[in-house]
Amino acid sequence: MTTDVLVTKADGVQTITLNRPQKKNALTPEMNGAIADALASGEADRAVRVHLIAGSGGSYCAGNDIGDFANQNAGKADGAAVSRMIQTLPILEKPLIAAVDGVAVGVGATMLLHCDLVYASPNAVFTFPFLNLALVPEAASSLLLPAMLGRHRAAALFYFGEKLLADEALKTGFVNEVVPAAELLAHATGKAKALAAKPPGATKLVKKLLKGEVQPVLNRMLEEGGHFRAQLQTDEAREAFTAFLEKRAPDFRRFA
Repeated sequence: MTTDVLVTKADGVQTITLNRPQKKNALTPEMNGAIADALASGEADRAVRVHLIAGSGGSYCAGNDIGDFANQNAGKADGAAVSRMIQTLPILEKPLIAAVDGVAVGVGATMLLHCDLVYASPNAVFTFPFLNLALVPEAASSLLLPAMLGRHRAAALFYFGEKLLADEALKTGFVNEVVPAAELLAHATGKAKALAAKPPGATKLVKKLLKGEVQPVLNRMLEEGGHFRAQLQTDEAREAFTAFLEKRAPDFRRFA
């Protein structure tokens, strides 16, 4: 079991802490598997009423580790763990809350579209840099983000990897509240405990009604996933990953 994901349970709340601060909590396959396992365990545990995800070290999640993407490009790894984690999110019956301090990049941002409540610090920065890496959006974000922010704003975020800062995220409804960083986790935990005290059956029904039909979300995930896996194997993706690791600008001019 990885120590890069910590799981605690108290007062009806299961807290999942991403604990790889030296890498801004970038996700490894082991971390993705641990998150999926924790969510499944919490769903099956009658004592757990609410899931809460937070980061450590002043970051939320810098997305999937680029080294893992490079390994997948080279055929040395697969993306089964992250796919399992992503596909768990829309089928959760219990509320999911996030406390976001610092960067939320890639899947670190798209997973928030599946949260019921998101609390952020003023330091929160949300980015969706898939195209910069020669990839496509995932976690049904190509469906959910335009529905939340509008197609044009979502297009700018996806095409150019623009930053969505905490103030705009609050105004657009991407986050519920912006809370000082020192108070963020306590605030989100307090909200989670308050929700955990509500009648559990009715809470699940409210979540189900708010989400609406899940199948279109799952269908979009599968569609995105097919394109994502195909793009991971391309030469342009190899150039993007190599440039990132070499800390230089990628050169896509030779690609048709």
